[in-house]
Amino acid sequence: MREHIMRITEFGAVGDGKTLNTLAFQNAVFSLKSYADKGGAQLFVPPGRWLTGSFNLTSHITLFLDKDAVILASQDPSHWQVVDPLPSYGQGVDLPGKRYLSLINGDTLHDVIITGDNGTIDGQGLVWWDRFNTNSLEYSRPHLIELVSSENVFVSNLTFLNAPAYTIHSVYSNNVYIHNVTANTSPESPYTIGIVPDSTVNVCIQDSTINMGYDAISLKSGWDQYGISYARATANVEIRNVHLGGAYGSSISFGSEMSGGISDVEVKDVHIHNSLTGIAFRTTKGRGGYIKEIDISNVHMVNVGTAFIANGSFGTHPDSGFDENAFPLVSHIRLHDIVGENISIAGGFFGTKESPFTSIILSNISLSIKNSDSPVDSWQCSYVDGSSESVVPEPCPELKSFDSDYGRAESL
Repeated sequence: MREHIMRITEFGAVGDGKTLNTLAFQNAVFSLKSYADKGGAQLFVPPGRWLTGSFNLTSHITLFLDKDAVILASQDPSHWQVVDPLPSYGQGVDLPGKRYLSLINGDTLHDVIITGDNGTIDGQGLVWWDRFNTNSLEYSRPHLIELVSSENVFVSNLTFLNAPAYTIHSVYSNNVYIHNVTANTSPESPYTIGIVPDSTVNVCIQDSTINMGYDAISLKSGWDQYGISYARATANVEIRNVHLGGAYGSSISFGSEMSGGISDVEVKDVHIHNSLTGIAFRTTKGRGGYIKEIDISNVHMVNVGTAFIANGSFGTHPDSGFDENAFPLVSHIRLHDIVGENISIAGGFFGTKESPFTSIILSNISLSIKNSDSPVDSWQCSYVDGSSESVVPEPCPELKSFDSDYGRAESL
């Protein structure tokens, strides 16, 4: 069976950058549903500027953008459907209540491909950023792509620009592969994030370049009591060969919404640049959950404020219903084979008295600290336990001793 191909123009779409094509995209997907059991279907977007509001995909579909095709997100909020918050969050992330549906959506789908010949999806996010900054949003901002409770999702060979909030958000999903994508927003864009695996398992992100206003890649798994109750972890994640920048956030972050847990993550072959923070672990009391079994290696950082930060008192609560005794676990974090140039601060590891961070292992790390006559002051630690070997500048006392047996076991 062969994939059935249809062009968006067959459904009346006009690629002039002005005509609203939401109905054309919706009708095209509806028409292609009939080919789901006949080898699947492809919706081809030819050269042009295709303005649209939010629309849903279907299973067994390929959305393919020509190299000169640009899908433009409408800047009119009335063109975006309003939906309930995700159950693991309990409310919108930007403000209480509902949220705008993302530009391209999938719910309970399988075998979905979003790809092209380096075509572009432009969120035209400036109006959303302005509304966020002026507290004039009615609902939480939309994302560019969101796949919910879906399986076998592939996103590749595309450029994403100006996401209103997140660029690619996979939530409650399984088998998500993101390859050869570029995602950029303005450095001043508020709390924009590139790729967000959220309560999602079996994820691979590779060969991509991401530069965002806040975080480039952020792993999440739900917010306080809602995430604890929903109990869906993010696990088995591989990130490799990526170039990342987070102007006012972190190039790679874990949390702060991580109440369902984050574990078994391997990050390697990463270039981090022009970021407030290089690698961040964020959580707080009342969050519950865990961040554990994380291995990060072969990282090159340039022009970074703080290379590493682990903060046990970071982030807000969705409402007053959280359990103040839900203490998060942060343990078995390994950072090794890392070089940094023009770094302001080496790192800070700040656990809490109720739940100290444990088994933080640092090895073969060399950071060039700028404008520092006392590089030993470049590390700060509290309520943390771990060890280190071959780390420059020398880390804080809590991380200085090296357990050779533990380090050898971790490397096996």
